[in-house]
Amino acid sequence: MLENLTQRLTRVVKTIRGQARLTEANTQDMMREVRLALLEADVSLPVVKSFIERVKEKALGEEVASSLSPGQALVGVVNRELTALMGGDLGAQAGELSLSVQPPAVILMAGLQGAGKTTTTGKLARWLAQGGHVQNGRKTGKKKVAVVSADVYRPAAIEQLKTVAAQAGVEWIASDVSQKPADIARAALDHAKRQHIDVLIVDTAGRLGIDEAMMQEIQMLHTLLQPVETLFVVDAMQGQDAVNTARAFGESLPLTGVVLTKIDGDARGGAALSVRHVTGKPLKFVGVSEKLDGLEPFYPDRMAQRVLGMGDIVSLVEQAHQNIDMAQAEKLAGKLKSGDKFDLNDFKEQLSQVKKMGDMSSLLEKLPGDLAAAAGQLQGGQAEKQMRRTEGIINAMTPLERAKPEILKASRKRRIATGAGVPVQDVNRLLKQFEQMQDMMKKMKNGGMSKMLKAMGGMKSLGSGFGRFRG
Repeated sequence: MLENLTQRLTRVVKTIRGQARLTEANTQDMMREVRLALLEADVSLPVVKSFIERVKEKALGEEVASSLSPGQALVGVVNRELTALMGGDLGAQAGELSLSVQPPAVILMAGLQGAGKTTTTGKLARWLAQGGHVQNGRKTGKKKVAVVSADVYRPAAIEQLKTVAAQAGVEWIASDVSQKPADIARAALDHAKRQHIDVLIVDTAGRLGIDEAMMQEIQMLHTLLQPVETLFVVDAMQGQDAVNTARAFGESLPLTGVVLTKIDGDARGGAALSVRHVTGKPLKFVGVSEKLDGLEPFYPDRMAQRVLGMGDIVSLVEQAHQNIDMAQAEKLAGKLKSGDKFDLNDFKEQLSQVKKMGDMSSLLEKLPGDLAAAAGQLQGGQAEKQMRRTEGIINAMTPLERAKPEILKASRKRRIATGAGVPVQDVNRLLKQFEQMQDMMKKMKNGGMSKMLKAMGGMKSLGSGFGRFRG
């Protein structure tokens, strides 16, 4: 998302290196490129104008520290203004869900048909049930969550939510197309109170376009339910239409936040920069994949850094900490320390740990620009496919072959290739990669990270960064 803006900013920064200060001339050059990139990204014109004016006002004449180039200084200004544009000016707690009410806390989902409301309802329910909710910077623990569909118009909408709820591991409250939305809402609220539900999420009906009947219905549901959160779900791929839709919903409902879906698609991403400006409400979540774990809290500062090619290492580390089995990691570390050999069973376990972190494309997007591009090229943009193939090859081996890969000769390799449905060359390639990892593990045991990095050659900068994370 917003790759064009990232590329343009990087290119322009390079052109104004070596100048003593930011001037109207060099700032104007940068702003012209930024303006074009924002417009091409489908950011609405009023938002672009306002953003450019603020950046120019704050950048002109700004003193450049001796450790910074003018380009870096200007990127600093752009970074701060992008953060503010996407909600950073609302405060650190603005993006949190406010659930500090007498249970059940009701969350009302609003938006057009096709924006992803039902899937997002399931994702949000799963996130809350697994303890993702944060209040004032601290996690509040796992929630007892129930979901209900008040969409009696779209075929199979209720059944879809039932399926999604089962996958998410949360309670589904039954409803029927013969019922009125108001009756569904009343019954669900009563059930949630009797069953001591912490959070009730209500999925509402959408339309293909804004109409008076839909707005009246959702206004009625809002009055009836008195939700603590009213979230507007918008498709990032709608472009300028997303802004118009956001404006209409914002005028009809007291929205508390926005959920931007499908940012992993081919969207140019302008909706992320426009919707918050138009509604005046914070972006609270973004949908990063179709999977049920593909929902992330939105952090304006982190998204701004990603737009500027700086990556989002903080989110990447949080994702790793949340999904990686620390007991398994410690077990492997103990095995290496005791002198036991790193085998293909360990290799497979590491692949499994990486898979737990979620969609590979969303992981790569969090890397700084150059690293993300390099990582994407390593597997030709098919990292997940390659991981599945590698796992299939290892699964085609016997327990003895995994424990002692040195016994894998030509006949065994042919059998494994046939079992995995791949050419023998793929088996050889895997074994070569495994041998390289084995060598790295030996160096870590014998001389720590420093020897391993020397053996890798030319990666001192990466090593220093990795060392800081280990610390």
